[in-house]
Amino acid sequence: MKPLAGLLFALLLTLSSTADAIVIRHDVDDANYRIPSGEFPALVDMPGEGHGSLIAPQWAVTAAHTLPRHAELKQVTINGLPREVERVIIHPGYRTLPQTLIDQATASGEAMLIVVFLASSDDIALIKLRQPVTDVAPVAAYKHDDEAGQTIKLIGKGATGTGDIGHDPSGPNRTELRRAFNTVSSAYDRWLCYVFDAPPSALPLEGVLGNGDSGGPALIQSGNQWLLAGLGSWKVVQGNVLTARPGRYGQVACNVRISHYADWIDGVISEQTQDAK
Repeated sequence: MKPLAGLLFALLLTLSSTADAIVIRHDVDDANYRIPSGEFPALVDMPGEGHGSLIAPQWAVTAAHTLPRHAELKQVTINGLPREVERVIIHPGYRTLPQTLIDQATASGEAMLIVVFLASSDDIALIKLRQPVTDVAPVAAYKHDDEAGQTIKLIGKGATGTGDIGHDPSGPNRTELRRAFNTVSSAYDRWLCYVFDAPPSALPLEGVLGNGDSGGPALIQSGNQWLLAGLGSWKVVQGNVLTARPGRYGQVACNVRISHYADWIDGVISEQTQDAK
C-alpha cells in the first residue's frame, strides 16, 4: 500500500485506495450487525466508496471529501439504481488537505496538524440529481443542538473488523450492509464525535465507521423516526499513523454535524429551486 494511503486511512474515512465499513465488537457475532438494504433505502453509494443520504427527492448530502478529486461526479446509486447527477455544491468553507502536511506526516508518522486542519474545514457537499427520486423516502435532518449523550445509529458497507485488533486497511472493499450504535461524546460547532468503547462499557451493538464510509449517516431517533444527525468524516488514532491499526477500541470518530449546517442546506436547496423556476 502506498505510504500516503497508509497515512490518511487513519484520518479521513475515504480514500481512493482503501475502503472499510462498520468495525464491530470482537465478542458479538457479525450476523447481528448485518441489515437488509430496506432498513435505510435513503443511503447513497458514491462511486467506488463513500456514502451520502437522500434528504429531498432531488437532493443528497455527503462529506465533501468523498467527491472525486480529479473528475466530475456524474452518477450515484440509491436503492440499487443509478441516478444521474445534475450538479454538486461544495460548502465554501471546505479545504482540501495541503500536500505539505501530507509529506510531513508521511516522513514523521506524526499527524497532529492534519487533525487540526481537518477540524477547521467544512467537510460537506450537496448533490442535486437530474431527476427526483420517487421510489425512496428521504431522511429528515436532525436540527436540534442536543446531540451530546444521545445514541446514534451508524450505517455502512464494505470490509469490516473487530475492535480488539482493528481492521486491515488493505482488505476488500464493499461487502454486506451493516449498522452499529454508539453514544455521542461531544457535539459542538461543525462536529459531533464518539469513542469506540470496549466491553463491558460498550453498547450491545457498539461500532465505528471505517475508511470507506465517509459521508455515511449517523442517525438519532426522534419518536418513531431516525433523523440524519451526522456524516462520517474523520477519526483519530494514537501513535504513529503510518503503523497504527485503525478501528481499535478507544479511537475517536468525528462526523459532520448536520444541525450546524441546517441553514446552509436549506438555503442552497431553496436558492436552486428558485433558479430552476
